[in-house]
Amino acid sequence: MLPLDPIEEAKSHWEQSGWEEAATGMEFVTSIMRAQQILMSRIDAILRPLELTFARFEVLMLLAFSRRGELPMSVIGSRLQVHPASVTSVVDRLERDNLVERRRHPDDRRAVLVHLSDEGRSLGTKAAEALNAEVFISLGISAEQLLSVSEAIADLRHSNGDF
Repeated sequence: MLPLDPIEEAKSHWEQSGWEEAATGMEFVTSIMRAQQILMSRIDAILRPLELTFARFEVLMLLAFSRRGELPMSVIGSRLQVHPASVTSVVDRLERDNLVERRRHPDDRRAVLVHLSDEGRSLGTKAAEALNAEVFISLGISAEQLLSVSEAIADLRHSNGDF
């Protein structure tokens, strides 16, 4: 553990440099980036033994929550807000591991459906349960703080056209 908060120290330097107006924003952005690193480290420690990345886990869960356990590739990209090439890469790996299967769309020959296999559903559930127990339930801040931060981030996302 560090003897001081390096982000707080950076904020102080920002203010001393005459950037007071930007100091709180810099502190917020840097704090969010560091929080993301901390959370991804915890998540990776749980998913790595299951041979999953967070991106592959997200696809498995998106499919698991769909009505028929399958979605078009384009819908996966849209819902996860990632580039089509990224979806293709993730689905390639999931398919290679027999966790999903590509199928032709019955009504649109140009579209490809990604179908969740029983093995994929089982692994996704196992990963979700582990993440729930080890990360999502015990983030280290109160439920009130979680709600407040989530609302603030939703406002930030909305004001930047994310949804």
